[in-house]
Amino acid sequence: MLHVRLIVPPEHTAAVLQRLDETPGVAHIVRDAGSATRPEGDVVICDVAREAANELVEWLQRNDVHHRGAITVDSLETVVSDAAAAAEAVAPGHGTDALVWEEIEARTRPESELTISFATFMAIAAMIAAVGIMLDSPVLIIGAMVVGPEYGPLAALCVAIVRRRNDPARQAATTLATGLLVAIAAALVATIAFRLTQLAPDAYRIGERELTAFISHPDGLGAVVAVLAGVVGMLSLTEARAGALIGVLVSVTTIPAAANVGVAFAYGQWGEVGGAALQLAINVLALVAAGTATLAVQARFTTRRAAQPRRLGEYGT
Repeated sequence: MLHVRLIVPPEHTAAVLQRLDETPGVAHIVRDAGSATRPEGDVVICDVAREAANELVEWLQRNDVHHRGAITVDSLETVVSDAAAAAEAVAPGHGTDALVWEEIEARTRPESELTISFATFMAIAAMIAAVGIMLDSPVLIIGAMVVGPEYGPLAALCVAIVRRRNDPARQAATTLATGLLVAIAAALVATIAFRLTQLAPDAYRIGERELTAFISHPDGLGAVVAVLAGVVGMLSLTEARAGALIGVLVSVTTIPAAANVGVAFAYGQWGEVGGAALQLAINVLALVAAGTATLAVQARFTTRRAAQPRRLGEYGT
């Protein structure tokens, strides 16, 4: 269940309480009149079954409760209550499949911001991948995939597209593109430094990379994996399944492909540069397309709206 705390203007408190009482899936309704001071209003709290929360939160937003007051939503790990059990029983659908858009947007919003830490993670992940490519080490490639934070802005971009949020979509796309450019540049600079210090191999021949050659040689199966990873990644995000998300991170060669562009550029292997760049483009497009489609389907089948929801002024006081 979710714990919802509201600050409501006093003239609308009765209507909000009535709406809560009429909403299947709501339990433990409490009103504390006049206890909020900034903004001023009544504090109303309740627990809501996850599958009923999105409709309720959107109704509150349509009635400007968040402009004149506040809406706070927290996830509850454990609720021991017959009333809560009854509320979950009457709420339609299943809680783990339900989407609460404000929760998802709040979860992805920080991931779309271009920060120094994000760029640092991208650079370090790319350098690890570069070493893995030069040593033909799948272990280092997997490590680079786990370190790379690029799925954050990818997921934020999918959410923004489905929600038709132009500014967040541009921000997420800019963060993703900048991060990938940082990764390519970091791999390029690191490879040049490794060559100057004679830490890197003198030659760069694909025949010597039996275990990591796939990074710069895209094929149909790689695209299929990227699509499947995009589906699972979005499901793991909406259902907060961390284990599945880690699986996505080690399934798609986004960071390794970016690193391979930099490494091949440093060695002057232009065919490898083109192959790795194509692999990178395929992976990014497949992840965004699959993630967006998955989220759209989830929204279609798990988000419900009341047929004719009444507004605040239509409730008796």
